[in-house]
Amino acid sequence: MTWIKICGTTSLEDAVLAMRAGADALGFIFYPGSARYIEPQAARQIVARLPEKIEKVGVFVDQPSDAILSLAAKVGLTAVQLLVSDDPFLAEQLADPQNPQFKKMWPKGRPALKILVAVSMRTDPEAGVAKAKEWKAGEVYAFLLDSGSLTQHGGTGTTFDWQAASAKAEDLRALGRIAVAGGLNSANVGEAMRILKPWGVDVVSGVEAQPGKKDPEKVKAFISAVRGAEKSA
Repeated sequence: MTWIKICGTTSLEDAVLAMRAGADALGFIFYPGSARYIEPQAARQIVARLPEKIEKVGVFVDQPSDAILSLAAKVGLTAVQLLVSDDPFLAEQLADPQNPQFKKMWPKGRPALKILVAVSMRTDPEAGVAKAKEWKAGEVYAFLLDSGSLTQHGGTGTTFDWQAASAKAEDLRALGRIAVAGGLNSANVGEAMRILKPWGVDVVSGVEAQPGKKDPEKVKAFISAVRGAEKSA
């Protein structure tokens, strides 16, 4: 089954809605420049109410490893989403049990963080794929094909050219799992899946009533569309 992440979660109500509709993961944005930013304490209160099976993904932009690791530990995140332009060494700092920083800051007995890396397919996919190849094989849980830009890293509500990006998607698939994001909604996610055949999909604006607030019907329709596309594949 296709992995489904509902990102930009800002309330327990929306988290429960997505979970009950069938989402596999929830995204929490810790980038202050985002309209969907959530305070760590608020995220911690939501995460504490969620079942273990739900992936809790923290989205970070230009933050050092110690700050990310500290916040992830306090909130109870199970994964972090980084930018492909970040230092590839971040993966080792954040998820390698043998790394001194990890040993010092991560709670004993808790599984290591999974690392998701966002790669823009709209600005310069050639450079993005080249940068992705610098990350060590096996350290990245999935590469996220997105339509972010230098000024807006995600949540743009716009798609990238899936057909034109299909060759680059194959390059990334050779490195590991790929998930698709950027302007997805219930009407177009099936087409994106048909062309790119991703392991997962990630949606924000396509299931919102307004930035940071989910629309129940859109959430249900999106997940239903994903499951329907799987059956027709």
